[in-house]
Amino acid sequence: MNEKQKYYGGITCEQFLFYELRLTASLLSKEITRDEIREKIITENLFQYPTERTVRKIISACFKRIDALNSDKLLNILADSSADIAKQICLYAFMKQNRIVWDFMTMVIGEKFRRQEYAFTKKDMNIFFYELQEQEKTIAEWSDSTIKKIKQVLVKSITECGYLDSVKSEILNPVYLYPELEDEIRAKGDYEALSAFNCFI
Repeated sequence: MNEKQKYYGGITCEQFLFYELRLTASLLSKEITRDEIREKIITENLFQYPTERTVRKIISACFKRIDALNSDKLLNILADSSADIAKQICLYAFMKQNRIVWDFMTMVIGEKFRRQEYAFTKKDMNIFFYELQEQEKTIAEWSDSTIKKIKQVLVKSITECGYLDSVKSEILNPVYLYPELEDEIRAKGDYEALSAFNCFI
């Protein structure tokens, strides 16, 4: 993660996007152009969103996350592998594309795994955002409703990936990092990300 990357609150509408990212990856793996992919998704309403404006925004988010992965191998696995592996790759892409997701996964979730402290409550989220607001003017200027929505997106994202049994759960599950993703993370020297997936070897 580039430490100069700015914090961006757009995940309030973009969210985890597993289905959308997987579909986009599948189309990219067929080596058609991005303009053709964009046109196909819009004209065939593949994302099932109510407005073209929203669809275009989500397509852009998907391309950014795939670019953040910067890996043909992960792109192909995302498109064709089991849902569990694909969701981990989707989460990694989310981390790489959005600094607040990266910080949450490494500073909160990764640290809990490191310490083998599996309790996860609203207090953990509140402390995380309080500290970010103290350090970052951009986040300090976000409204309470924006922060609340971002918290919801983060919790929903890790729930989709099996970290929590439900969005109301207060116990983290010790997740397993699939070798396909671990190999690519290590190949890129992205070692800080490993803690987010309960990997410390």
